[in-house]
Amino acid sequence: MKVLVACEYSGKVRDAFIKRGHDAMSCDLLPTDAPGPHYQGDVMDILNDGWDLMIAHPPCTYLAVSGLHWNKRVPGRAEKTEEALSFVQALMDAPIHRIAIENPVSCISSRIRKPDQIVQPWWFGHDASKKTCFWLKNLPALVETNRLPGDDKTRRANQTASGQNKLGPSADRWKIRSETYQGIADAMAEQWGRDESTNPTWLPHLTTEQGAGSRQRDC
Repeated sequence: MKVLVACEYSGKVRDAFIKRGHDAMSCDLLPTDAPGPHYQGDVMDILNDGWDLMIAHPPCTYLAVSGLHWNKRVPGRAEKTEEALSFVQALMDAPIHRIAIENPVSCISSRIRKPDQIVQPWWFGHDASKKTCFWLKNLPALVETNRLPGDDKTRRANQTASGQNKLGPSADRWKIRSETYQGIADAMAEQWGRDESTNPTWLPHLTTEQGAGSRQRDC
């Protein structure tokens, strides 16, 4: 398949698909951290280039629920959230048959629509906690590949005793936290890279019409 991995600089998802024989390219305003096919620029420039599948990781800075309280305190921040939501909607509306939008718990859920699935890294072999939401079009929910012992209340290696992320303040903290866990990237490539015409277990979640969604008023 021809696969676009939007808003990715790490190359992890892109390379997972390439490893399985797909024609995959990442795209981001930043250069890629790993050598490989990468378009450095606005993803809107290439949305109409005949992709079979797009996996998009729109920036969550102005979308994540954890930061929305700043919208009433910082002038101009609420407008940034509106711009971010418009960007997400444009990605959802892209003329691509299969689409997955990835984000943490965010106001996409209340302003556009609820996610189709929420996964955790510890479902895919990583001793880490990070709720990851997927909004899917013509794709099945990911199936866990290596579930570690415990549940959502279990403290993971990336958490403090109070459940916060252990990663200390730094200039690149946002970049490190935004990277896709390798186990999740591999599951995407293995499961979403299958041929839906020959795979009897393929169960599409949404039609193109359903995937467009509609904006609601409040976060």
